[in-house]
Amino acid sequence: MKIMRLKDKVALVTGGSRGIGAEIVKTFSKEGATVYLNYNNNESKARSISEIYNNVKLIKADVSQREQVSKMIEYIKEDIGFLDILVNNAGIMLNMPILEYDEAKVRKMFDVNLFGTIYTTIESAKIMREGSSIINIASNAGIGTSFMNTTYYSLTKAAVINFTKRVALELANRKIRCNAIAPGWIETDLTIGARSREETEQLKKFLVENTTIGRWGSVEDVAKVALFLATEDSGYVNGQVIVVDGGRKDYLTHSI
Repeated sequence: MKIMRLKDKVALVTGGSRGIGAEIVKTFSKEGATVYLNYNNNESKARSISEIYNNVKLIKADVSQREQVSKMIEYIKEDIGFLDILVNNAGIMLNMPILEYDEAKVRKMFDVNLFGTIYTTIESAKIMREGSSIINIASNAGIGTSFMNTTYYSLTKAAVINFTKRVALELANRKIRCNAIAPGWIETDLTIGARSREETEQLKKFLVENTTIGRWGSVEDVAKVALFLATEDSGYVNGQVIVVDGGRKDYLTHSI
Protein backbone atom coordinates (compact mmCIF):
# COMPACT_ATOMS: atom_id res chain seq x y z
CA MET A 1 0.00 0.00 0.00
CA LYS A 2 1.39 3.39 -1.00
CA ILE A 3 2.27 5.74 1.83
CA MET A 4 0.67 9.15 1.32
CA ARG A 5 3.46 11.59 2.16
CA LEU A 6 1.07 14.55 2.49
CA LYS A 7 -1.85 12.82 4.18
CA ASP A 8 -3.87 15.24 6.36
CA LYS A 9 -1.90 18.23 5.02
CA VAL A 10 -3.51 21.34 3.52
CA ALA A 11 -1.77 23.19 0.68
CA LEU A 12 -2.33 26.31 -1.36
CA VAL A 13 -0.75 26.54 -4.81
CA THR A 14 -1.01 29.90 -6.59
CA GLY A 15 -1.14 29.93 -10.35
CA GLY A 16 -2.11 26.29 -10.18
CA SER A 17 -4.17 25.91 -13.33
CA ARG A 18 -1.34 25.25 -15.79
CA GLY A 19 2.35 24.49 -16.24
CA ILE A 20 4.49 23.96 -13.15
CA GLY A 21 1.67 24.96 -10.79
CA ALA A 22 -0.76 22.42 -12.24
CA GLU A 23 1.80 19.63 -11.93
CA ILE A 24 2.48 20.55 -8.30
CA VAL A 25 -1.26 20.51 -7.58
CA LYS A 26 -1.56 17.05 -9.11
CA THR A 27 1.51 15.73 -7.29
CA PHE A 28 0.38 17.01 -3.89
CA SER A 29 -3.11 15.69 -4.47
CA LYS A 30 -1.82 12.22 -5.32
CA GLU A 31 0.15 12.29 -2.08
CA GLY A 32 -3.01 12.86 -0.05
CA ALA A 33 -3.08 16.62 0.55
CA THR A 34 -6.14 18.79 0.35
CA VAL A 35 -5.05 21.32 -2.25
CA TYR A 36 -6.48 24.75 -2.84
CA LEU A 37 -5.78 25.55 -6.48
CA ASN A 38 -5.59 29.30 -6.98
CA TYR A 39 -6.21 30.67 -10.45
CA ASN A 40 -6.97 34.05 -11.95
CA ASN A 41 -7.94 33.66 -15.63
CA ASN A 42 -7.83 29.96 -16.52
CA GLU A 43 -11.00 28.69 -14.88
CA SER A 44 -11.61 25.97 -17.46
CA LYS A 45 -8.15 24.45 -16.96
CA ALA A 46 -8.48 24.73 -13.19
CA ARG A 47 -11.86 23.04 -13.27
CA SER A 48 -10.56 20.21 -15.45
CA ILE A 49 -8.02 19.39 -12.72
CA SER A 50 -10.57 19.53 -9.89
CA GLU A 51 -12.85 17.19 -11.82
CA ILE A 52 -10.13 14.52 -11.77
CA TYR A 53 -8.83 15.05 -8.24
CA ASN A 54 -11.61 15.27 -5.67
CA ASN A 55 -9.28 16.68 -3.00
CA VAL A 56 -8.57 19.79 -5.11
CA LYS A 57 -10.57 22.91 -4.33
CA LEU A 58 -10.67 25.92 -6.65
CA ILE A 59 -10.20 29.46 -5.45
CA LYS A 60 -10.06 32.49 -7.73
CA ALA A 61 -7.88 35.49 -6.85
CA ASP A 62 -5.42 37.88 -8.47
CA VAL A 63 -2.37 37.56 -6.22
CA SER A 64 -1.13 41.01 -7.23
CA GLN A 65 -4.12 42.48 -5.35
CA ARG A 66 -3.67 42.19 -1.59
CA GLU A 67 -7.37 42.56 -0.85
CA GLN A 68 -8.13 39.54 -3.05
CA VAL A 69 -5.33 37.56 -1.42
CA SER A 70 -6.67 38.43 2.03
CA LYS A 71 -10.15 37.22 1.05
CA MET A 72 -8.66 34.01 -0.39
CA ILE A 73 -6.91 33.17 2.87
CA GLU A 74 -9.98 34.12 4.90
CA TYR A 75 -11.98 31.67 2.77
CA ILE A 76 -9.47 28.89 3.49
CA LYS A 77 -9.56 29.72 7.19
CA GLU A 78 -13.35 29.50 7.29
CA ASP A 79 -13.44 26.39 5.09
CA ILE A 80 -10.79 24.24 6.76
CA GLY A 81 -9.04 26.39 9.36
CA PHE A 82 -5.33 26.23 8.55
CA LEU A 83 -2.55 25.76 6.01
CA ASP A 84 0.51 23.49 6.11
CA ILE A 85 2.03 24.23 2.71
CA LEU A 86 2.15 27.33 0.52
CA VAL A 87 3.55 27.26 -2.99
CA ASN A 88 3.98 30.75 -4.44
CA ASN A 89 3.99 29.75 -8.09
CA ALA A 90 1.93 32.45 -9.84
CA GLY A 91 4.15 34.43 -12.18
CA ILE A 92 4.51 36.08 -15.55
CA MET A 93 7.46 36.58 -17.88
CA LEU A 94 7.47 39.51 -20.30
CA ASN A 95 10.73 39.57 -22.21
CA MET A 96 12.24 42.75 -23.58
CA PRO A 97 15.72 44.09 -24.47
CA ILE A 98 17.16 46.17 -21.65
CA LEU A 99 17.04 49.38 -23.72
CA GLU A 100 13.39 48.84 -24.67
CA TYR A 101 12.16 49.28 -21.12
CA ASP A 102 8.37 49.14 -20.88
CA GLU A 103 7.20 50.63 -17.59
CA ALA A 104 3.80 48.95 -17.57
CA LYS A 105 5.18 45.49 -18.34
CA VAL A 106 7.94 45.73 -15.78
CA ARG A 107 5.55 46.90 -13.07
CA LYS A 108 3.18 44.07 -13.95
CA MET A 109 5.96 41.52 -13.47
CA PHE A 110 6.88 43.00 -10.10
CA ASP A 111 3.21 43.12 -9.07
CA VAL A 112 2.65 39.43 -9.80
CA ASN A 113 6.06 37.83 -9.28
CA LEU A 114 7.26 39.72 -6.22
CA PHE A 115 4.30 41.44 -4.57
CA GLY A 116 2.05 38.46 -5.24
CA THR A 117 4.56 36.32 -3.37
CA ILE A 118 4.81 38.86 -0.54
CA TYR A 119 1.04 39.29 -0.12
CA THR A 120 0.30 35.56 -0.20
CA THR A 121 3.10 34.77 2.23
CA ILE A 122 2.04 37.44 4.73
CA GLU A 123 -1.62 36.43 4.68
CA SER A 124 -1.00 32.67 4.62
CA ALA A 125 1.42 32.82 7.54
CA LYS A 126 -1.49 33.96 9.71
CA ILE A 127 -3.11 30.53 9.45
CA MET A 128 -0.07 28.27 9.01
CA ARG A 129 0.56 25.62 11.63
CA GLU A 130 3.89 24.96 13.30
CA GLY A 131 6.06 22.90 10.97
CA SER A 132 4.60 24.42 7.82
CA SER A 133 6.53 24.90 4.60
CA ILE A 134 6.57 27.84 2.20
CA ILE A 135 7.93 27.13 -1.29
CA ASN A 136 8.62 30.03 -3.64
CA ILE A 137 9.02 29.34 -7.34
CA ALA A 138 11.82 31.64 -8.42
CA SER A 139 13.97 31.15 -11.53
CA ASN A 140 17.58 30.53 -12.47
CA ALA A 141 17.24 33.91 -14.21
CA GLY A 142 17.26 35.39 -10.71
CA ILE A 143 20.66 33.82 -10.10
CA GLY A 144 22.17 35.09 -13.32
CA THR A 145 21.74 33.17 -16.55
CA SER A 146 22.93 34.97 -19.67
CA PHE A 147 19.69 34.38 -21.57
CA MET A 148 18.92 37.54 -23.51
CA ASN A 149 15.98 39.90 -22.96
CA THR A 150 15.18 38.60 -19.47
CA THR A 151 16.86 41.32 -17.38
CA TYR A 152 13.72 42.83 -15.87
CA TYR A 153 12.11 39.45 -15.31
CA SER A 154 15.32 38.31 -13.59
CA LEU A 155 15.15 41.26 -11.20
CA THR A 156 11.74 40.15 -9.96
CA LYS A 157 12.98 36.62 -9.35
CA ALA A 158 16.19 37.76 -7.66
CA ALA A 159 13.95 39.69 -5.26
CA VAL A 160 11.89 36.55 -4.63
CA ILE A 161 15.09 34.69 -3.74
CA ASN A 162 16.14 37.34 -1.25
CA PHE A 163 12.62 37.47 0.19
CA THR A 164 12.78 33.69 0.65
CA LYS A 165 15.87 33.94 2.82
CA ARG A 166 14.42 36.76 4.92
CA VAL A 167 11.17 34.87 5.50
CA ALA A 168 13.12 31.77 6.52
CA LEU A 169 14.98 33.88 9.06
CA GLU A 170 12.03 35.77 10.49
CA LEU A 171 9.51 32.92 10.65
CA ALA A 172 11.95 30.38 12.09
CA ASN A 173 10.68 31.09 15.60
CA ARG A 174 7.30 29.76 14.46
CA LYS A 175 8.91 26.64 12.96
CA ILE A 176 7.80 27.69 9.48
CA ARG A 177 10.37 26.88 6.82
CA CYS A 178 10.77 28.83 3.58
CA ASN A 179 12.74 27.67 0.56
CA ALA A 180 12.81 28.48 -3.13
CA ILE A 181 13.05 26.48 -6.32
CA ALA A 182 14.85 28.12 -9.23
CA PRO A 183 13.80 26.27 -12.38
CA GLY A 184 15.68 26.55 -15.62
CA TRP A 185 13.89 26.41 -18.94
CA ILE A 186 10.88 24.19 -18.28
CA GLU A 187 8.72 23.27 -21.24
CA THR A 188 5.35 24.97 -20.65
CA ASP A 189 3.01 27.19 -22.65
CA LEU A 190 4.50 30.14 -20.73
CA THR A 191 8.05 29.46 -21.90
CA ILE A 192 7.16 28.45 -25.45
CA GLY A 193 4.91 31.49 -25.83
CA ALA A 194 4.18 32.56 -29.40
CA ARG A 195 7.36 31.05 -30.85
CA SER A 196 7.12 29.30 -34.19
CA ARG A 197 8.21 25.68 -34.53
CA GLU A 198 11.50 26.84 -36.07
CA GLU A 199 12.13 29.30 -33.23
CA THR A 200 11.31 26.62 -30.69
CA GLU A 201 13.77 24.22 -32.28
CA GLN A 202 16.49 26.88 -32.27
CA LEU A 203 15.80 27.53 -28.60
CA LYS A 204 15.91 23.84 -27.83
CA LYS A 205 19.26 23.52 -29.60
CA PHE A 206 20.70 26.40 -27.57
CA LEU A 207 19.46 24.94 -24.29
CA VAL A 208 20.70 21.42 -25.03
CA GLU A 209 24.14 22.81 -25.86
CA ASN A 210 24.22 24.90 -22.67
CA THR A 211 22.80 22.35 -20.24
CA THR A 212 24.99 19.56 -18.92
CA ILE A 213 22.09 17.09 -18.74
CA GLY A 214 21.38 17.81 -22.43
CA ARG A 215 17.58 18.13 -22.41
CA TRP A 216 14.67 20.43 -21.69
CA GLY A 217 13.28 20.49 -18.19
CA SER A 218 9.81 19.11 -17.49
CA VAL A 219 7.14 20.20 -15.04
CA GLU A 220 7.60 16.86 -13.31
CA ASP A 221 11.24 17.75 -12.58
CA VAL A 222 10.08 20.77 -10.58
CA ALA A 223 7.09 19.11 -8.90
CA LYS A 224 9.30 16.37 -7.45
CA VAL A 225 11.49 18.96 -5.74
CA ALA A 226 8.42 20.82 -4.48
CA LEU A 227 7.18 17.58 -2.95
CA PHE A 228 10.53 17.11 -1.20
CA LEU A 229 10.34 20.63 0.25
CA ALA A 230 6.74 20.09 1.34
CA THR A 231 7.52 16.98 3.41
CA GLU A 232 9.55 16.26 6.51
CA ASP A 233 12.20 14.76 4.23
CA SER A 234 13.42 18.36 4.00
CA GLY A 235 12.79 19.19 7.65
CA TYR A 236 16.37 20.43 8.12
CA VAL A 237 16.35 22.55 4.96
CA ASN A 238 15.56 26.23 5.39
CA GLY A 239 16.33 29.44 3.52
CA GLN A 240 17.76 27.57 0.54
CA VAL A 241 17.43 27.89 -3.22
CA ILE A 242 17.37 24.62 -5.14
CA VAL A 243 18.27 25.16 -8.77
CA VAL A 244 16.48 22.75 -11.11
CA ASP A 245 17.97 23.58 -14.48
CA GLY A 246 19.83 20.46 -15.61
CA GLY A 247 23.21 22.07 -14.92
CA ARG A 248 23.06 25.19 -17.06
CA LYS A 249 26.46 26.52 -18.13
CA ASP A 250 25.54 30.02 -19.34
CA TYR A 251 25.70 31.99 -16.10
CA LEU A 252 27.02 35.53 -15.97
CA THR A 253 29.14 34.95 -12.87
CA HIS A 254 30.11 31.28 -13.05
CA SER A 255 29.88 28.16 -15.11
CA ILE A 256 30.45 24.42 -14.66
